[in-house]
Amino acid sequence: MKKSKRFLIVFVFMAAALLLSACGSQVSGAGNTEGTITISGAFALYPIMVRWGEEYQAIYPNVRIDISAGGAGKGMADALSGAVDIGMVSREIHPEEIDLGAYGIAVTKDAVFLTINENNPVLDDLRQKGITREILVGIFISGEITTWGQVVGRPEVTDPIHVFTRSDACGAADTWAAYLVGKQEDLLGIGVYGDPGVLDAVIKDPSGIGYNNLNYAYDFESGLPVTGARVVSLDANANGLADPDEIYDTKALAISAVSTGKYPAPPARELYVVTNGQPTGLTAAFIEWILNDGQQYINETGYIALPADRLAEEVQKLK
Repeated sequence: MKKSKRFLIVFVFMAAALLLSACGSQVSGAGNTEGTITISGAFALYPIMVRWGEEYQAIYPNVRIDISAGGAGKGMADALSGAVDIGMVSREIHPEEIDLGAYGIAVTKDAVFLTINENNPVLDDLRQKGITREILVGIFISGEITTWGQVVGRPEVTDPIHVFTRSDACGAADTWAAYLVGKQEDLLGIGVYGDPGVLDAVIKDPSGIGYNNLNYAYDFESGLPVTGARVVSLDANANGLADPDEIYDTKALAISAVSTGKYPAPPARELYVVTNGQPTGLTAAFIEWILNDGQQYINETGYIALPADRLAEEVQKLK
């Protein structure tokens, strides 16, 4: 009888140990619902990260999430230096950053769009023709195209093109430059800080041209381009026309073009959260929640969901 009791006690302890081990292998759990997560980086991810933070804190009131926007470059630098737990990065992660410990996990997708002033001198022409990558290279990279008349083949129009670009190291500029087969430092123009700054500069200048992330180019409530600005079609097939599937007059059309692959990539791209090494504890639990329950907020906040198989790949990075 005593021997049976000893066997029973040993069995109970072994079962408990196995249970604890199984619980410990999970990313989330009761032990990961208290503490502070600090996040900085890309303006592109900022709106949905704020939403994710609010929803997560509503579920776990003992968690505090501090979020600040400052560009993808800042997010990467802050994550690698340990200044924050998570960096928001709106571009591909460079090999040298991976060598330094950057651990990136894709969480959603959006794109960068070409923006001009609503009173642009050749607006009607641009709406009909769109604009080719070759022309954009001449505006943003080589500087060979300097007037709006040159853009649409109307030499009588001599209004100068005023180019605005990002002054901060950012994913939008990196992605836009990649579309033009260059790097951020190759982009010409007046440097302006942040996504809102570029859009504001364009809105104030009838001859202005810039580029903005999806959720800054379009008004959140109306789904139309922000008042004072217009989004220009990219003539991806260079046929001299803005084809129906190249027109992005509303956010819904823009999202459809990105999600179906009709909008070029780049400037469409995945958005990442980056940590210094594989995330653990509360940080890992939050990222796991983003990749699962957090995906329900993607569409309503104006982003594009990653395919299910892509999400599954990213979840595996947390194991």
